[in-house]
Amino acid sequence: MIRIVLADDHTLMREGLRHLLELEPDLKVVGEAADGQEALRVIRQLSPDVVLLDISMPQLDGLALTRQLTEEQPQVAIIILTMHRQHPQVLRAIKNGARGYLLKSASSQELIRAIRTVHAGGALIEPELTGTVLAELRRLSQLPGAPGAPTLNDLTEKEIEIIRYVARGMSNREIATQLSYSEKTVKNYLSVIFQKLGIRDRTQAAIFGLRQGLLSDEGL
Repeated sequence: MIRIVLADDHTLMREGLRHLLELEPDLKVVGEAADGQEALRVIRQLSPDVVLLDISMPQLDGLALTRQLTEEQPQVAIIILTMHRQHPQVLRAIKNGARGYLLKSASSQELIRAIRTVHAGGALIEPELTGTVLAELRRLSQLPGAPGAPTLNDLTEKEIEIIRYVARGMSNREIATQLSYSEKTVKNYLSVIFQKLGIRDRTQAAIFGLRQGLLSDEGL
């Protein structure tokens, strides 16, 4: 069962999402919030698997809340739901730790697929915005690294292989299948990799992989 918290300042939106999601046998809405501060309290209390988060909320907006939750509870997968299709908003959301970014005009099946994808360790971005995100990843990968920054020499061969799969956008489940590992083993590997590289999320891991030449453009 995937436990979900809904955070949106529109009651009708939350009610509609709850009714929609609870039609699915593996999804359960365990909490709701109408503003950013309330959302923070509810998420701290319930530790859900997935949060559907409106980007524009009173008291604490979705981008700031995403950054705080990523630092406090990195195991919680955040999907931004918004009317905004501006590219800077998308990039800030991903930089702050969101694993999904969907427009509120998305279909119910797109939303349900996004929830299951991020819960499995993957990421899902509105298709029309994916090209912009990949272009930004390429740009960041071409920036020079800081002196003394980690390199491939700091990782084992298996860790490098996993970084390569992350850079391709594969979920933990897909990586586990590829390597004949359990998802828990993949998560443990990623925790070690993040610690070694001094990073906190999969986006930074993908940038590291690109910067180290683990993928060609075709691999994206």
